[in-house]
Amino acid sequence: MTFDTFRSYCLAKPHTTESMPFDEETLVFKVAGKMFALTGTMSLPLSVNLKCQPELALELRERYDAVRPGYHQNKKHWNTVVMDGTIPAGELREMIDHSYELVIAGLPKKVRDGLVR
Repeated sequence: MTFDTFRSYCLAKPHTTESMPFDEETLVFKVAGKMFALTGTMSLPLSVNLKCQPELALELRERYDAVRPGYHQNKKHWNTVVMDGTIPAGELREMIDHSYELVIAGLPKKVRDGLVR
C-alpha cells in the first residue's frame, strides 16, 4: 500500500479529518476529533500507527514481522505497521477499518449517534 492509497482510504471513511498537529512530517487521521491512524509522510517504507484491540494486536505481531508495538504510542493499544509488501492489502484495510471502528466505539453515545455512517 502506498502513501497515497493509505491516505485516500483513511479519508474515504465518514467524518475523517487529517492534520499535522505534531510536526510537518507526521500526518494524523481523526474521527470525531479522536486519532485512529498516523504516519510519517517521509518514511520509507511507509509505516503507520493504528489502534488495535490488545489481544488482536498481539496476534498480528506474532503473525507478521511487519507489525510491531506502536512507536511512541501505548504499546498495548497501538501497532506500528510497516507497509513493506509482506501483508496483503486486504489485511491492511481490515487493520485500518478496525482502528477506525474502535475509535467510533469509544466515543460517547451522544457523539456516536450524531455520526451518520
